[in-house]
Amino acid sequence: MNTLPIVTAQDRVKEARGITGCIFGKSGIGKTSLLWTLPADSTLFFDLEAGDLAINGWQGDSIRPRTWQECRDLAVFIAGSNPALRDDQIYSRAHYEAVCERYGDAATLDKYETIFIDSITVAARLCFQWCKGQPQAMSEKTGKPDTRAAYGLHGQEMIGWLTHLQHTRNKNIWFVGILDEKFDEFGRRIYLPQLEGSKTALELPGIVDEVITMSEVKLEDGSSTRAFICHTINDYGYPAKDRSGRLSCIEEA
Repeated sequence: MNTLPIVTAQDRVKEARGITGCIFGKSGIGKTSLLWTLPADSTLFFDLEAGDLAINGWQGDSIRPRTWQECRDLAVFIAGSNPALRDDQIYSRAHYEAVCERYGDAATLDKYETIFIDSITVAARLCFQWCKGQPQAMSEKTGKPDTRAAYGLHGQEMIGWLTHLQHTRNKNIWFVGILDEKFDEFGRRIYLPQLEGSKTALELPGIVDEVITMSEVKLEDGSSTRAFICHTINDYGYPAKDRSGRLSCIEEA
């Protein structure tokens, strides 16, 4: 006789539970250098930027995908398959098995507690480049590229990729990305993640546990320091969110 698969409070507390989060900041603020604060033997560097000069000497392992197809394959290799999907869909059991055939046993990733993805900005560019070449991004009437359709597909692809990685319950998944400073139609300064399209930036905070802005802040003595802005309501207007409820508005970077 089957029973309702209830996860008890005790079992839930015992479960290995990773954190998913994003850290945004302007170019050169030191986002990639955060790898120095992570244990090299249990961190995998997902290097999309080919900008690892800042961590020259860091002793951890890395992978270097160059295409959106590789990004999708690595996502299913890291997070496993989604049982709700058909075999002809990305992130399905069939996709997972095909990737394991190429990359080997996924147990090779067991040693890693944290996947550090640098950066979501580049991932979005690779995704959009791939989307522009898909049949869905072509006009049925003219046969020419349809930019609006490409952006629609891009939004679906990026949200699917992020959501799949978010279900990696036993690992910490951290994305870093560039933060743009812009001005709205009223001349007010606003800060937005540098991502192709608008769908990903809008839905991202609802997917991950933490959204943190790494920025330079002024101290009371007039000096400046780097800091993490962690609360949605902050004096700087930076994108931020703390689902854990354990972080202060400003944390030491």
